[in-house]
Amino acid sequence: MDQPNKEFALVGSLEELKAKGRLVVHGDHRPILVVYDRGHVFALDNRCPHMGFPLERGSVEDGILTCHWHHARFDLESGCTFDLWADDVPICPVEVRNGDVWVKTTFGHADPAAHWRQRLVNGLAHNIGLVIAKAVHGQLAADVSGADIVQQVALFGAQNRDGWGVGLTILTALANLLPALPEEEAYLALFHSARRVAADCDGEAPRRERAPLGSRPDPAAIKGWLRRWTNVRHREAAERTVLTAIAAGFSPAVLADVLLAAETERAFADTGHSLDFINKAFECLDLIGWEYAAAMLPTIVGQMVAARGAEESTAWRQPVDLVALCEEAASQLPELFAAGRGVHGWSDHAVLARELLSDDPARIVDALKAATRAGAAPADLTRSLAYGAALRVARFGNANEHADWETAHHVFTYANAVHQMLKRIGTANTDGHANAVRGVLHGAMALYLTRYLNVPPAHIPGDGGEPLDDLPCDAEMIRAALLDTFDRQRQVDLAAKLVARHLTLGHSPQTLIATLARAVLREDAGFHAYQMLEAGVRQFTAWGDSDEGRHIFVAVARYLAAHSPTERAALQTADIARRLMRGGELHQGAGAS
Repeated sequence: MDQPNKEFALVGSLEELKAKGRLVVHGDHRPILVVYDRGHVFALDNRCPHMGFPLERGSVEDGILTCHWHHARFDLESGCTFDLWADDVPICPVEVRNGDVWVKTTFGHADPAAHWRQRLVNGLAHNIGLVIAKAVHGQLAADVSGADIVQQVALFGAQNRDGWGVGLTILTALANLLPALPEEEAYLALFHSARRVAADCDGEAPRRERAPLGSRPDPAAIKGWLRRWTNVRHREAAERTVLTAIAAGFSPAVLADVLLAAETERAFADTGHSLDFINKAFECLDLIGWEYAAAMLPTIVGQMVAARGAEESTAWRQPVDLVALCEEAASQLPELFAAGRGVHGWSDHAVLARELLSDDPARIVDALKAATRAGAAPADLTRSLAYGAALRVARFGNANEHADWETAHHVFTYANAVHQMLKRIGTANTDGHANAVRGVLHGAMALYLTRYLNVPPAHIPGDGGEPLDDLPCDAEMIRAALLDTFDRQRQVDLAAKLVARHLTLGHSPQTLIATLARAVLREDAGFHAYQMLEAGVRQFTAWGDSDEGRHIFVAVARYLAAHSPTERAALQTADIARRLMRGGELHQGAGAS
């Protein structure tokens, strides 16, 4: 008889297969199920793609193979599933030669990257966590970059939901951290991001496309229009204005100025989330490419025009009218920037941050004005604001209600967003940026209103040369102790001490970042945990490995510890997908446990 290709293995005679109905042969990496049904021979991976149960234990009827563990059903000929949650089972070529059955022993796809890219689309469209996890793992194994996967998920999210959501914010936050993450944490970051975007889009109407205007006005006109449409909550007009700015070729810096000026028409809108979403949309475009600006930027306009501003809140009006205080200071900004122009070397960021923690709102505004007059650039002001907000979290009193952590968190992530936006805008034409800089004033007043969270203030470990000698000194032992701390409730202070211990001993900040990321990525973390982690890393980068940097990471650790542990269901899904993709048989482990 003809000699078979070396890639093929002998299963047995066709008569034997007919008699038994199914046979199992060992492939190069995993067992292969060969089935005789209705005069045809089929070969499939013997592992159910859902959880790895042996399909040989299933049943065949009318060309349908049913797994007996979770009753997933598959078309014998194609391997395609009738139950989308199960995923398709790989099939193998079969040859019948002179009465013998031969099967190809290797599984694979002609273009693995393209295959798993399509599987990711399917997983996102149907919001199936296991399919998403396998598709992410499959693409990474096919040498698809994390940045490419981020682009796929971002564009899906922009097209399949009418507006920016928390999923796209999580995607961007974790994508910003990818360069600092080890391989396993990078896989988890991409999986969590994709599943949250899929959840945002599940059941939602797709986005309706809008077109730019036919004219190409200058930036000043566009800025005025967008402020007007934001004030009167005219979404359609606002989106067309943004699209017109993009079509006119405005740079990212100019677009940031235009949008931030409109956003700050309302003070601390939606408790800071609206501005944070705008900043994340810009950062997302930095990651996936500015050629997608027309697809991404308009997604944040709906929330911007609909947001509720703090000026509608009694706390911002009584007993001190904080909105009026901000408006008066904003009117003086052009003059203050002019006075500070030409003054170089301002570096009192930490001093200003502590002034911003004052109990007197007028004193806070005066400190900002004095710093501006002394040469502080807008990004300098926001760097101080973000550090002050981090101190509020680091000193959060444990006697407060648990929900109050979010109050402190909102100010910190808002301050980080303003900082990133004003860095993007830059220092050119600061007179024209006065409207955008109102965000600093609003953040400062939001920080003032959270002063009660530090009464009494929690101690920040490591200050004043505190030795912390009762804690481990080896970096790996500190990492293990920190992760163990996050495994238990109400370990806020211990988590802070371990972070301080790591940094005061001079251990690598990058190692600490990876540990904190692991602590978040193994949890079914809430939206704010992702925000807190990424904002903390961004602000630590601004300050470096200093006392201020330590305070920022203490704040991050305390917040994360207050919200850990969780059920970790998503981690289990990610682990199942990884084991299946590596050839594992999950039912064996399940039986043993």
